[in-house]
Amino acid sequence: MKTLMITGCSSGFGQETARHFISQGWSVVATMRKPEQGALPASVRLRILPLDVTDPVSIRRAVEDAGPIDALVNNAGIGWMGPLEGIPEDMIREIFDTNTFGTMEMTRAVLPQFRQRKAGVIVNVSSSTTLKALPLLPVYTASKAAVNAFTECLALEVEPFGIRARLVLPGRAPATRFGANARILMSASGSTPDAYEMITKRVFDGMKAAADEPVTEPADVVAAIWRAVTEPNCPLRQAAGADALALAA
Repeated sequence: MKTLMITGCSSGFGQETARHFISQGWSVVATMRKPEQGALPASVRLRILPLDVTDPVSIRRAVEDAGPIDALVNNAGIGWMGPLEGIPEDMIREIFDTNTFGTMEMTRAVLPQFRQRKAGVIVNVSSSTTLKALPLLPVYTASKAAVNAFTECLALEVEPFGIRARLVLPGRAPATRFGANARILMSASGSTPDAYEMITKRVFDGMKAAADEPVTEPADVVAAIWRAVTEPNCPLRQAAGADALALAA
């Protein structure tokens, strides 16, 4: 029985990916910062471990507790929507610590066992925002663009060891969930400078107008991750979701 380790499984894409792999007969090590908040069904093929990808000690402990794995999906991530001048410095660092450096450190932690077995797959979940520049997403997009470049270089570096590295680029979530969360964050922080009110309103009005357009469903991302893990000849980059595919085309 093969084993998959996934980060960021408390909800969303990570949780649905865990469910799918379990249904396909895989053993899954699902990780999250607060395991008590997870909603995955009990299963003999499921283990839930605490993991904070911004903490090297937590990473090392989780990888050791997970034992031998066949694939790693770096899915944990956070976002913030707002103009650069309005994003607190500590939030900029947290976004990169989670989205970029967390992905790198998790990858580094599993590489020794993959090299030893001359097999293994690393799938990094990025974002379709890296395919087309958008206002109010400078830090989030930069953190994910770094993941893209990292994965492309890594794929060349580890291929001689029989290891594959792949990218999945989801589009926007249904019902503009990212936008709704961003409104809450921006409102709570009170950090949007007055000078950006016009462009902020225009962006959110555009998101509202596009609410009925094709978006990325969790099943789209799960299917892309499944292909990346199980199909050796899968492309290095996979857009996931109708909107992401349109951008990629």
